Amino acid sequence: MLELRLVQGSLLKKVLEAIRELVNDANFDCSATGFSLQAMDSSHVALVALLLRSEGFEHYRCDRNISMGMSLNNMAKMLRCAGNDDIITVKGDDGSDTVTFMFESPTQDKISDFEMKLMDIDSEHLGIPEAEYHAIVRMPSAEFARICKDLSSIGDTVVISVTKEGVKFSTKGDIGTANIVCRQNSSVDKPEEATTVEMNEPVSLTFALRYMNSFTKATPLSNQVTISLSNELPVVVEYKIAEMGYVRFYLAPKIEEEEEETKPEV
Repeated sequence: MLELRLVQGSLLKKVLEAIRELVNDANFDCSATGFSLQAMDSSHVALVALLLRSEGFEHYRCDRNISMGMSLNNMAKMLRCAGNDDIITVKGDDGSDTVTFMFESPTQDKISDFEMKLMDIDSEHLGIPEAEYHAIVRMPSAEFARICKDLSSIGDTVVISVTKEGVKFSTKGDIGTANIVCRQNSSVDKPEEATTVEMNEPVSLTFALRYMNSFTKATPLSNQVTISLSNELPVVVEYKIAEMGYVRFYLAPKIEEEEEETKPEV
């Protein structure tokens, strides 16, 4: 038996909007400690890891570990029927092939329930190794989203370079080049507007902007984004979810091929 009650129902809607562009179908794993998901995108380039801890729910009951395969697009359709202030309850029975979403208006004068068919999804659980990162950048999530959007109008890839001064985002395309530098500014009045850099050694890595723009769909979840970088390791782009968990995106860097000019033989 599974029953999760979330007073901030809009949070679940935002979580789904954050990940469904990358992942179509996925297994939601439920255990005594929380509600989680781990899935690769269809091209097996990016990985999404989501965790909502049990203590963040108003009511949380999970009698045994359960894995529910869901179409994220279908789930999004169901959640669109919930008002932004609605309380959302997710229910599932052991061995059942459906999951029920119940939406209650804050005044309790309207209660709707929607039953969705579950899917059988084969998915391997990839062990994500704990890593020490050479550089960790924390910056306003809206700023990061704007940078990724602006750069993608010029090039397809972004070079993220971290030095003591700050973090630089660069791209080049047919029409020209662009460089955006964000300097450290931890002394601002509002902590969520700060940009901070922790660095053991300088890092410069290249990533596909298409994926970075997908990751920024999680911007509504958090004022800040944390970008963890190490040479030869996938970048981790993390958005905290209120006080209850996170969504993390992993993306392998692109290896720049040296373009050797072939000179015509004389």
